[in-house]
Amino acid sequence: MKEIWPEYADEVPFYAINVDPTVGFEEIEAYKDQQGYPWPVAQAGQGMLADFKVTQQSTKIAIGSDGIITYRDSYGKGDDETWHQVFKELAAQ
Repeated sequence: MKEIWPEYADEVPFYAINVDPTVGFEEIEAYKDQQGYPWPVAQAGQGMLADFKVTQQSTKIAIGSDGIITYRDSYGKGDDETWHQVFKELAAQ
């Protein structure tokens, strides 16, 4: 993902969202910087996990410009080819 998203950064917003309420935003930012992630990070708001039916760590969700979920997968899923396709479709909207 770290190598793929920058190709689409001008067209497709991307956020890594922390779901652990015991981890503060400063820790999230430090981890992002340590890993060299180029995307912004955010903290999940109250009810967000339930609203998006997130039941496990590293859930990936793509949301189109119309607000419809266009892609959903879980931990360890979604290879480079899949993400190129997801980002191309989002960029085309």
